[in-house]
Formats: sequence, structure tokens, C-alpha cells
Amino acid sequence: GLRPGAIDVFEPSGTGPADRVARRPAESTRQRPSNGSRAWRWPTTVGDMSIPDGSIGRVVIAADDLAARVAEIGARITEDYQGRQPLLVGVLKGAFVFMSDLARAIDLPVEIDFMAVSSYGSGTSSSGVVRIVKDLETDIEGRDVILVEDIVDSGLTLSYLTRVLGDRRPASLEICALLVREGAEDGDAKYCGFPIPPDFVVGYGLDVAEHYRELDAIHVFEPA
Repeated sequence: GLRPGAIDVFEPSGTGPADRVARRPAESTRQRPSNGSRAWRWPTTVGDMSIPDGSIGRVVIAADDLAARVAEIGARITEDYQGRQPLLVGVLKGAFVFMSDLARAIDLPVEIDFMAVSSYGSGTSSSGVVRIVKDLETDIEGRDVILVEDIVDSGLTLSYLTRVLGDRRPASLEICALLVREGAEDGDAKYCGFPIPPDFVVGYGLDVAEHYRELDAIHVFEPA
């Protein structure tokens, strides 16, 4: 039977352990440098995918530190929004990991929605032009909205989104940013995770050309 609080495997009739084929996980395509450094270097191509030429460098924020800080932010939001049901608006794609962990750290009923904007393209520097790629499905008028960002870099995207969402007349609008670049305009973010140096970083949802989002810590990306 199904166990409350657990995730169970559903096996169609006639399927059991004897019918399942064990598959060996694919070997990692990452290559550790021969000089003994901790940086990972990826090949320039894997199948038909183009991998950015560069290496994963030092850890800026460790996985344990990320988990602890997300728990702290979640507890603070829980306290601030007692008696209300906040709507978390995640900015895709970078915030999806942070927002998933944050939603589970908030001890309140929450709703989620997503927006996608573009300002980086496939490079490592902002184009300076922000455009909405995916808009909200939820009417936020009268709602308590928390805008969840992965990183505040120049502050351009955050300024644009707060203006767009503010025009839709939410009851309240706060900003929750995991990372804030040193010297960046944080848009008066009420909830902030960590300040970071000017290095380009990847991991925990952040990418370069759609790669490295799966890393469990925040690393510096070092272009070749």
C-alpha cells in the first residue's frame, strides 16, 4: 500500500523486480585536471551538445551553507506572513532550485508561479536589454507576492520586474534574492541570501549557456 509521507514506486500489473532491468548510470563526462586542482573541466562537446569552454573553479558557497541559509529565509518568511498565503514568483530558469527549496522551508500554504526573462542569452555578460519570455498565469491583484530571484547582478532585471509586477496592483510585493553581486542595486530586497564577488558563478540552478545548473554548490566558472 501507499505510505503517507513517502514516495512510492507505481508498478503496472505484471511488473516486478524480476521484470526490471538494471541500468548502469552513464559515466561522468567531467574530466579532473591532471595538475591535481579541484577545478572540473568539461569537454567542448557531449553528443550534440556544445559545452562552454572553461572549467568549474573554486566553491564560493558550499551546499551545506546554502541549505542553512535557505532554512533561515524560510523561517523568516513564515513569521512575516502568518495568516496569509504568499505567492512565490520564481524567475526562470536560474531560480528554480532555490525556489523549490525555499517553498519547502516556508511553514505556510504557498502558491507558486513563474516568469522567464532574458538578458544574458548564451554568454556570461548581460545584454542590457530585458524582455519577458514567459509571463505569469496568475492574476496577482490583491495578492501577497514574493519575487524569487537567483542572483541580482546589475539590478536591471530586478528593477524591470518590480515595475511590471507593481503595476498589477498586488497587496504587497517583496523581493527574495539568493545572491547579490557586490556593488549591485538589490532593489531593497527584504530577503537576501549571500553577497558574492564579481566572478561569474554557476551551480544550484545558475548556468552558463544552459550548463552546470545541477551542481549542488555555487562555483566560479573560469572561461578558457
